[in-house]
Amino acid sequence: MELEYLDVLYEDNHLIIINKPAGWLVQGDETGDQPISEVVKSYIKKKYDKPGDVFLGTVHRLDRPVSGVLLFARTSKALERMNKLFADRQIQKTYIALVEKRPKELSGTLTHYLSKDKSKNLTTAYTSQRYKDAKKASLDYRLIGEVGDFCALEVKPETGRSHQIRAQLAKMKCCIRGDVKYGASKPNEDGRIHLHSFSLEFIHPVTQEPIKVMNFPPDEQIWNLFQDAIADEMLK
Repeated sequence: MELEYLDVLYEDNHLIIINKPAGWLVQGDETGDQPISEVVKSYIKKKYDKPGDVFLGTVHRLDRPVSGVLLFARTSKALERMNKLFADRQIQKTYIALVEKRPKELSGTLTHYLSKDKSKNLTTAYTSQRYKDAKKASLDYRLIGEVGDFCALEVKPETGRSHQIRAQLAKMKCCIRGDVKYGASKPNEDGRIHLHSFSLEFIHPVTQEPIKVMNFPPDEQIWNLFQDAIADEMLK
C-alpha cells in the first residue's frame, strides 16, 4: 500500500484511526508481509517530518481478511489509557457481517466459551466451558438487511476475543460470506471475508470528548446491495 492511498478517518496528537483494507495484517507475523502498522508509521513520519523511530501503539486488532475501522495510539499515554478503556469495555464496537443464512431469531445475544487452537489459528465456540482455557465471549446481533441468499447483520461484541464474531456466528449456522475457515460454502477470490469493522465509539482518553468514527464497507457489488440498510445505521 502506498502512503497516498492510506485512508485516515480520524487523527489528532494522541490517536489515529484508519480504514483497513481486507488482506492487510495489523502487525507483523511469521509471513514477513508488511503490516499496515508500518504504513501508518511511515505516514506519520512523512507528514510530521519526524526524525528517528515513530511510536505507534496497537490498541485493537482486526483479522487479516477483515476490513474497516482500526485504531492506533500515537503516544504511550494514549496507548495505556485506550487499553484500559478496552479492558473496561468502555468502547462500543460495531461490525457489519454478510452471512449465508438467515438467523432463526432476527436479533439476540450470543454467549459462548471460546477455545483457540493456535496451531491451526482456529477458534471453536462451545455452549459450556468444556476446557479450562476457554474464555467467555458475548455479542449482540441484529438483522438489518436481506438480499437473495445473504443477510446483513449488525454485530456488537461485548468482549474482544480472537476470531470471536467469526466463531460465534458459525456456531449459530450463520457463516460469514467467504469465511471457509469457519464453514462458509466457498471462498472469495482474494481471500477476504465479508466482515467489516463499521464503527468505534468512545470517550477520548485525553480530551474527554466523545468520539464516534464510522465507515462504509468497501465499494463492492455485494456490499452495495445493502447500502441503504447500512446508511440507516449511520443515521442512528
